[in-house]
Amino acid sequence: MNPTTILVKFHETALKGRNRHIFINRILDNLRVATKDLPVKNIWHKRLIIGLSLHEEAKIPEIAKRITNCFGIAKFYPVYEVEKNLESTLNLLKEILEQTKFDTFRITAKRPSKNFNLTSDEINRKVGTFVEEFTNSKVQLKNPDLEIFIEVMDNNIFIHTEEFKGFGGMPVGVSGRAMALMSGGIDSPVAIWQMLKRGTTVDMLHFHSYPLVDKSSIEKAFDLAKILNQHQYNSKLFLAPLSKIQQKIIVEVPPEYRVLLYRRFMIRIAEKLAIHKKSIALITGESLAQVASQTLENIAAIDAAVKMPILRPLIGTNKDEIIEHSKRIGTFDISIRPDQDCCSLFVPKHPITAAKAEILESFENSLPMKEMIESSIEQTTEEKFIYP
Repeated sequence: MNPTTILVKFHETALKGRNRHIFINRILDNLRVATKDLPVKNIWHKRLIIGLSLHEEAKIPEIAKRITNCFGIAKFYPVYEVEKNLESTLNLLKEILEQTKFDTFRITAKRPSKNFNLTSDEINRKVGTFVEEFTNSKVQLKNPDLEIFIEVMDNNIFIHTEEFKGFGGMPVGVSGRAMALMSGGIDSPVAIWQMLKRGTTVDMLHFHSYPLVDKSSIEKAFDLAKILNQHQYNSKLFLAPLSKIQQKIIVEVPPEYRVLLYRRFMIRIAEKLAIHKKSIALITGESLAQVASQTLENIAAIDAAVKMPILRPLIGTNKDEIIEHSKRIGTFDISIRPDQDCCSLFVPKHPITAAKAEILESFENSLPMKEMIESSIEQTTEEKFIYP
């Protein structure tokens, strides 16, 4: 006996006003894409509940994984569906209880539809008495071995004993589009995940120094993009060369300023690509004071190079917190793989920690900036990821 339906509930979306339907429709669309290759009959919406009607051969663990990765969902549960009467409810419970071992239980009844001849308390008492007599188990309201949920709907009754938690947040696609600078490290994939969770559609941009170094950072970027694409289903990864820009900078710029010049060129390139792709913001994985280039003074000096807002969702977190987060979302093992990335190339031992934008601009005036930026953009390639 398998559940026939999965009920999905959301949190933040339920708090929206007249535009709530926009968020719900986006969750519906994302769920349809996420489960399109699985045995799901149809996906429907009623009141503040979304339902996935399942084929008989549906496997709950695989469907649950897809639903969990769909942002905007607070919790969901596989349910058994019966006719809207107490007799059918008790008959189904017999089958469920025969497959379940427990010593204590609790009944939790709810009536979204009030058109039923029993109140929630009456359902709790009648069903509780039945379970107690049928199994010789005891009622325990706090921390029972088994909790049986009974939900009275308009035309039927749903019963479930298992609940899954989602990531919550907002559905991807309701909060605009942004371009993220994604290295092969730990921080930037976590920053992208955070922005996806807030409903932003994210294009990913990876800077590399191939052929001065090997392709290991590019390979990591591919693998990270695949993980993150489990949440937005249709992702783009842009691969931009930086080695020629770095080679010109090391000739003209003192060592302590080079990293900041790299960063300013990177965000200029990112801004131009973002505008072309209709993004309205940039995203980075920077955390305040984590490394020398991420002091408040240096962040301000870097930001002065562009007009587009730069979002830094990790700005107030420390490295341990970011590492724990990367482990939870499945990017950590990829991020720690050894690689040769552009950020480790030509890096000085003692970078400046409090640069001024005017000084950086004076160095840039000696460089053919327009040609350098346009050359990198012309050589940028685009990769697409479709899920599942």
